Amino acid sequence: MKILFTDLDGTLLNNESKVSAKTKAFLDEFNSAGNKLVLSSGRPLDSILEVKETAGLDYPGIVIIGSNGTQVYDCDSKATILEKRMPLSYVSYLQAKAKEHSLHIHTYTDTEIVCDCDDEEIKYYRRRIHLPLVIADDYSSALTKGPLKMLAIDLKNHDRLVTFCNSIADWAEDKIRYIFSNDYYLELFVKDAGKGNAVRYVYEYFGVSREDTYAAGDAENDISMIEAAGCGIAMLNAADIVKKSADVITGSDNDNDGLAEYMWSVL
Repeated sequence: MKILFTDLDGTLLNNESKVSAKTKAFLDEFNSAGNKLVLSSGRPLDSILEVKETAGLDYPGIVIIGSNGTQVYDCDSKATILEKRMPLSYVSYLQAKAKEHSLHIHTYTDTEIVCDCDDEEIKYYRRRIHLPLVIADDYSSALTKGPLKMLAIDLKNHDRLVTFCNSIADWAEDKIRYIFSNDYYLELFVKDAGKGNAVRYVYEYFGVSREDTYAAGDAENDISMIEAAGCGIAMLNAADIVKKSADVITGSDNDNDGLAEYMWSVL
């Protein structure tokens, strides 16, 4: 058995956020051969499940790595088999620091987005992430348990996100990771999580050797996953830093079935 770990946006999904007919045909063949598909994304679980259902990915054995590797979910048993949650004290600190920088930041319950206002950034985010929105001034008080991640967004000035990173660097060193999933989105989650750690957990959990694993992505938050797999695949449309970390680069981009074309060539 081989395992394909694939990011969604910019990788498995085309620019209309859909799985194309050609990519779906590859996935059908891949799963019919007894291999395992793992959908790995910065998106929360319910958003990934929506993509899975819409695309007709109803194969047995699918696993989901959600919220940047802080959750691993087995679709067959409908159970979370790994999770890494952020302490509520971290949530309070990060919300306060974001406010100092006049920066949008939000977090999540298991099924909802928690934000302090319905601003431009949350409207943009919810174009693809169709979760209910809860408005709360104090995030830690609105949560019953630590969240899987937080997300800072700046739609106009990437440097403001970089400045925010620098402002929390000393505090975060032994507590959290912060990493970009695109120029607008800064993902924040606990130190011992991440897509790479989740990849290693999944292939060991299912008793598959690293040499039989493939991981594909396009953004900075995919690098640890690409490096953890036996074959790391960067999309043609990937950021340069991602391409440098990969074993191979696809011949076509995500809008032209680049992942399916490459995987068909090696399987």
